[in-house]
Amino acid sequence: MSTVPLTKRGAALLKEELQRLKSKDRPEVINAIAEARAQGDLSENAEYESAKERQSFIEGRIADLEGKLGAAQIVDPAELSADGRVVFAATVDLENLDSGEKVTYQIVGLDEADIKESKVSVTSPIARALIGKSAGDVVAVEAPSGVKEYEILEVRYV
Repeated sequence: MSTVPLTKRGAALLKEELQRLKSKDRPEVINAIAEARAQGDLSENAEYESAKERQSFIEGRIADLEGKLGAAQIVDPAELSADGRVVFAATVDLENLDSGEKVTYQIVGLDEADIKESKVSVTSPIARALIGKSAGDVVAVEAPSGVKEYEILEVRYV
């Protein structure tokens, strides 16, 4: 299995989710299944079917998280020394050359990506365009609305 890049914060969030699934959600669904069984005929018991589906989802997610955490390559951005280049876990300040709009993104793992928090996946078009570049460079990003050009204003490792 290949390694899964995660920031230190992203790994902590996945560990929290795994802990919650094992200590809270799993016991709750086991109790729900037991209660549904106690109602008798399982062939037409919607609560039982629902609880079994939820159990299947929880067990699948637990396995998924354990696999990802087991294969994780955890990167602490504060410990990076990339000589000002954009690398995984870096925070990048950009300026859209067409509109003058300034944006900031952190390049994170696929499971951590959240555009509302300005975290973009390392596999996203903008992250792929930025990787390896430095402050002052101009990058072209293929967006659904067409090509957008950004100037890299600053690269930080925080």
